[in-house]
This record gives sequence, C-alpha cells and structure tokens, in this order.
Amino acid sequence: MTNAATETLSVVVEREIPHPPEKIWRALTQPHLIAEWLMKNDFEAREGHRFNLTADWGGVDCVVETVEPHRALSYAWDTKDLRSTVSWTLTPTSTGTLLRMEQEGFQPDQKPYYQGATVGWPRFISELERVVARLD
Repeated sequence: MTNAATETLSVVVEREIPHPPEKIWRALTQPHLIAEWLMKNDFEAREGHRFNLTADWGGVDCVVETVEPHRALSYAWDTKDLRSTVSWTLTPTSTGTLLRMEQEGFQPDQKPYYQGATVGWPRFISELERVVARLD
C-alpha cells in the first residue's frame, strides 16, 4: 500500500556533454578528479566499497552499489538522517555523452535536503564538465 506520505522524491539532472563516456567515467571514478568537482573522498570503483565524501559542512557516508564501466555507477548516499542513492548513467550520443544523475530517496519531510540537492547537483555537474574538458 502506498500513500502520498510515504512517496520519496528524486532530483534528476541530465546534461549533454561533448566528450566520450570514457572521459566522463574518469571524472566520476578517480578520487583526485572527484575531489575537484564534488568533495574530498576515498572512492574506489568497486561494488561494496565503503567511502566518505567530506566538505566544510560535514560528510557523506557512501557504499558503491553498481559499477558498469563507462555506462553506469550508483552508490548509497547517507548523511545525517538522509538515506538516498545517487545513480549516474552515461549514454553515448552522436556528439558525446548524455549524462544522467539521479538522487532518490528524499522523504517528503526532508525539503531542506531536497532543495539543497536541487540547487547543488547542477553546480556539481557544471564543475564536472570543467574537469572533463581539460582531461587529455
């Protein structure tokens, strides 16, 4: 049984990026690159790997859930009382890659987290694009 009170919210950002999936994958999975567009981290692209993201405001506890090189990546994203999942999908296009990010699991009473993610992810992804653009 579902009712409106138990439905979770998602934030989705899609971007067409003029670079191949392999290049974007590097920015999504290499710790020194992740640090440039997202946060400091100890990420490894290995299912089951636990890692932390840290910033001035605090941190996020994560566990890698899915790794499909150059195609898909997902991880649990837990901070304070938010339990969510961040999923990345890379789809090749004629001009580069369609990058899709979805963070799902926001409870209806978690509006501040949801608003923060709605504003934050487009900024993070713009930074990601800058990082990818200067990779060889």
